[in-house]
Amino acid sequence: MAFDIDMIKGVYERMPARVDAARKLVGKPLTLAEKILYSHLWDGNPQEVYERAKSYVDFDPDRVAMQDATAQMALLQFMQAGKDKAAVPSTVHCDHLILAKEGSVKDLRNSLTASGEVFNFLESVSNKYGIGFWKPGAGIIHQVVLENYAFPGGMMIGTDSHTVNAGGLGMVAIGVGGADAVDVMAGMPWELKFPKLIGVKLTGEMNGWTAAKDVILKVAGILTVKGGTGAIVEYFGPGAQSLSATGKGTICNMGAEIGATTSTFGYDDAMERYLRATDRADVADLANGVREHLTGDAEVYANPERYFDELIEIDLSTLEPHVNGPFTPDRATPVSQMRSEAESNGWPTKVEWGLIGSCTNSSYEDLSRAASIARQAVDKGLATKADFGINPGSEQVRYTAERDGLLQIFEDLDATIFTNACGPCIGQWERTGDNNRVNTIVHSFNRNFSKRADGNPNTHAFVTSPEMVAAIAISGDLGFNPITDTLTNANGEQVKLDPPVGDELPDKGFAVEENGYQEPAADGSGIEVVVKPDSKRLQLLAPFAPWNGENITGAKLLIKAFGKCTTDHISMAGPWLRFRGHLDNISDNCLIGAVNAFGQATNKVKNQLTGEYGPVPATAREYKAAGVPSIVVGDHNYGEGSSREHAAMEPRFLGVTTVLVKSFARIHETNLKKQGMLGLTFANEADYDKVQEDDTINFLDLTEFTPGKPLSLEFVHADGSKDIIKANHTYNKAQIGWFKAGSALNLIKAQAAS
Repeated sequence: MAFDIDMIKGVYERMPARVDAARKLVGKPLTLAEKILYSHLWDGNPQEVYERAKSYVDFDPDRVAMQDATAQMALLQFMQAGKDKAAVPSTVHCDHLILAKEGSVKDLRNSLTASGEVFNFLESVSNKYGIGFWKPGAGIIHQVVLENYAFPGGMMIGTDSHTVNAGGLGMVAIGVGGADAVDVMAGMPWELKFPKLIGVKLTGEMNGWTAAKDVILKVAGILTVKGGTGAIVEYFGPGAQSLSATGKGTICNMGAEIGATTSTFGYDDAMERYLRATDRADVADLANGVREHLTGDAEVYANPERYFDELIEIDLSTLEPHVNGPFTPDRATPVSQMRSEAESNGWPTKVEWGLIGSCTNSSYEDLSRAASIARQAVDKGLATKADFGINPGSEQVRYTAERDGLLQIFEDLDATIFTNACGPCIGQWERTGDNNRVNTIVHSFNRNFSKRADGNPNTHAFVTSPEMVAAIAISGDLGFNPITDTLTNANGEQVKLDPPVGDELPDKGFAVEENGYQEPAADGSGIEVVVKPDSKRLQLLAPFAPWNGENITGAKLLIKAFGKCTTDHISMAGPWLRFRGHLDNISDNCLIGAVNAFGQATNKVKNQLTGEYGPVPATAREYKAAGVPSIVVGDHNYGEGSSREHAAMEPRFLGVTTVLVKSFARIHETNLKKQGMLGLTFANEADYDKVQEDDTINFLDLTEFTPGKPLSLEFVHADGSKDIIKANHTYNKAQIGWFKAGSALNLIKAQAAS
């Protein structure tokens, strides 16, 4: 029996009429993405045609999901919203605050001790406000959502950029900041600019060493890390239907790495099989009743060039396994070219770790295919030349994999089985050794930014499929191509690995003794949520000050970020995760990973009040204490990466009023707006070069802040000369209201009180 079955029934009951109404309005066949979007409008039945990439639209998502690192700030904000209960089905998943070090049993025990205060806070808030709570060890949020909550044709938002994983079951699932989650949990509409549509037609069928992961690795190479920005990627074609539901989830999951709003697949037999295998036959039966509405119209897929803004075609029959990296997930290299590519770039080819897991690749099918390679190694007298680590995606996957002997196969190769949690994927990995040593690791994760996995800027991390991770870990060689190369076993014999085999679903069905779910109290009014005043981990929030209605003047340049500046650079994860519920403490990591364009160093900027150089957070705090506003200047795709709103809240807390860049990643731009900041883009990108280290900035026309009208900023240089720089923005009337109020949350509180 599925969770929230009445909600799902309601979605399917109103979907046919809404889809039909949208089709008549638009006057053409509809893609799947359009069907889901138009059937989830806040105002009900569609009344107007929305323009892609231009129209701001209010939506009515079906549910909200939050992971423990971001849930802290989201729920701290929700506590101020004046609501008694979450308005839509919502869940919290404890998966980010579990350190990978020695193995699942010890690591989970140690994390329960180290982060017990946070887990207890999340449990009590969830219990009070009617939110489902998944305990530490229950699994990675997106795998648990796929197993329990995702359903074809639904819409959900989540406080993690990889919420998009649920597209594997035909949802429009979108990563957002915590303030967006608060809106929806408070019973308010959720705003999104109507996305562009990118179609990916898959033909043929995978064979040999190729996996679903290779589809998105190929797409990432085509579109790059910003090519999907502002778009939904919709996969279709006979090749799409040949993929398992969890394989589809892998592809959708890593769509976050191309900047896509989300990705999705139409409902098919593979999704139905997965729903029934995960004890949701009732959802499958309901979906079958509206099956025609849970995929794109036939005409769309027959002539996709007419209906998508961009079209990509991939033949799965000829798709080669890929290894992407290092340092960026869109540097795509077919395995046959990796040796020459590594040698020409000077990448270390000795592989020290192979890691399988993360929300991207931790399903039963993933583990079974990788285990088939591990079993061959044991049978053929091979040992791994790299260390090997496994993170199962959920307790259900782990329990079933253990029952079926898969985990024992990995342990026979001396693999470490970590907790059912994110672990190394998000920097929660206590890796031994020199933290600055040049080295190579391979993993099945989604991101491989510098320092992400282990904090070492010289770790060359490469992304590939679980089966390729296993093969490369066994060989210890980045250039190893299992399709053509042989290995020497313990007897000195040359042996070749056979292509992987695996089970889409366990033959004996899924099993679990304790899945880790805790249902909230029916009435949480008597539950008290306690945050100790002296806590180092949690801090109640104070509202940000509203705009005073005047031009911002006398602002100092805090930092001019050079090149890639992701949310990891703005607000690092790893050991900093422990402060995600304490805004003051975590603000000490603000922009410490960003490269300063002046001097090309990290965490070293000029303090214009003293003339001395120091850390970014300390400099910002001095400006704030002196009542001096500051601004940040950045490059392209600023804020790429995760949905963490801390990357917006920290600068806001430290007195930054404005972030002026060449272009934004979608989620980060929205997060800045929600926190009452100015997220602006250069009208002329060349003006980035005019910004100097000692600049003082004055707004000339902020008092005339209106939709569609650029703003003018005066940059006063140290020699007294000036440059007037025009800045564009995408603020609509409501978003300007957030800025004036000091934050979107301030408006919610005011409305709740009225």
